[in-house]
Amino acid sequence: MRRVAIVGAGQSKYGEFPEKGIKELFFEAYKDMASSVDKNFDPKQIESAYVGNLGSGGFQLGNMSALVAEYVGLPYIHTVRVENACASGGYALVAAVMDVMSGAHKMVLAGGVEKMTDVSGMKQKYWLGVSGDTEYERLAGTTFAGLYALIAHRHMHEFGTKREHLSMVAVKNHKNGAQNPKAQFQREIQLEQAMKAPIVAYPLNLFDCCSTTDGASSLLVCDAEVAKQFTDTPIYITGFGTSSDYLAIHDRINTVTLEGTKRASQHAYKMAGLTAKDIQLAEVHDCFTIAELLAYEDLGFCEKGKAGQFIEEGHTKIDGDKPVNASGGLKSKGHPIGSTGTGQAYEMFNQLRGTVQKPIRQVKGIEKGLVHNVGGSGGTVSVSIMER
Repeated sequence: MRRVAIVGAGQSKYGEFPEKGIKELFFEAYKDMASSVDKNFDPKQIESAYVGNLGSGGFQLGNMSALVAEYVGLPYIHTVRVENACASGGYALVAAVMDVMSGAHKMVLAGGVEKMTDVSGMKQKYWLGVSGDTEYERLAGTTFAGLYALIAHRHMHEFGTKREHLSMVAVKNHKNGAQNPKAQFQREIQLEQAMKAPIVAYPLNLFDCCSTTDGASSLLVCDAEVAKQFTDTPIYITGFGTSSDYLAIHDRINTVTLEGTKRASQHAYKMAGLTAKDIQLAEVHDCFTIAELLAYEDLGFCEKGKAGQFIEEGHTKIDGDKPVNASGGLKSKGHPIGSTGTGQAYEMFNQLRGTVQKPIRQVKGIEKGLVHNVGGSGGTVSVSIMER
């Protein structure tokens, strides 16, 4: 199978944009991607596109991949909308990588877009809720905050994880996001402030939950043999893994482990010939602060039950030995569902190339990174390893 590289990456600003639709948002990300390609970019070379998307605000549910492709000037190509809940973008990237690896196409677009803020709050709750087991979770009255609250409660019960550990995730990610010009929330918060926020679903409060967001991201994926035609610094996808799990948490053997993350990461590590110790930077799916703590454990960064201690000791800070979510994560950067996975890869692309907009957020000297994208409460997971 062919080696695969990313030679360009772009992202729109994340936030709330009532004046923009999915076409305009995707075009913004596509233009940013095109401008990041160092040389010889010709859109006519793009043969295929995979676009992550959950609901497009509920207005363009059909043919949306073809819609955004033709809007950016790519009619007549192979287009696929990829939907795997909040992991849609990560799966779009994996689909693009497999396309190139197979030899079907040499130049492929992987991206994602979501317009979340143009529907009512009630519809947003319904829309997000259907990414779990609709019949046995949403119709029983649960929300995603409620499900992750149950997981957090159990983690605290089994391992002594403290309420402060959850807030430490929020404080860290907001500090990173404050230095990210494309983040939805560019402001720091203090630990006391994070601890005292209004409760959403105990033990999770407002600062433990990511936001609803508009945004798009775009990656140019190609056969590694031709990558040097476009840049002297390609970023290679050396390993990836995906996994599903029981959607309803009450069907799982273990509530405090996302088995999909474990299996997807193990496959990615094996393909890349690496272990968790080799990863120098990770962008993980922190839809809720407890989700980031679970990721530390399930990706193998620390022992099961030690995530609270791991963040308390400062390992995951920008200047720590295992930085996590230098972008600000979903918590600060934002979570436009279909765009999140490819947006994580956009961040890693720039980190590995040393082209992060603000040097204060640049992790120095890294060559190996991991991006981790979760659908629902763990029902689908993608993990990709990127190397300079």
